[in-house]
Amino acid sequence: MSAAGPGVRLDKWLWAARFYKTRSLAAEEIGKHRIEVNGLPAKPSRELRVGDELLLRQSGGLSRTVIVRGVSSVRGPAPQAQALYEETAASVAQREARAAQQRIAPEPALSIDQGRPTKRDRRQLADWDRWSAALDK
Repeated sequence: MSAAGPGVRLDKWLWAARFYKTRSLAAEEIGKHRIEVNGLPAKPSRELRVGDELLLRQSGGLSRTVIVRGVSSVRGPAPQAQALYEETAASVAQREARAAQQRIAPEPALSIDQGRPTKRDRRQLADWDRWSAALDK
């Protein structure tokens, strides 16, 4: 970690800061324009320096805004990685509000444990439709 001086590639920094498991995943997300540096779309080779502001759009509509506090091209332990950035107060408040909303009114689609019904499930559903209280004695 260096406080000043040369920067490091954006994809390498995202990997070192443990936002993504591999550099190729980080580069893929950058290629999909889900990451902005100082309000501008970035490329994986973008030189990242201390003080830059990153906007990370992650799955589920979640977005995080972080400020770079250190640069490193080496992936280290989690506490060292967390020292590389600081999340803004507005971003933290937005994530907490979203989590509270999810607790109050969860997404209905997330409660589905399985996908499409199997052939056996469809047969059981068809059997239920055939049953009638008038025929039962």
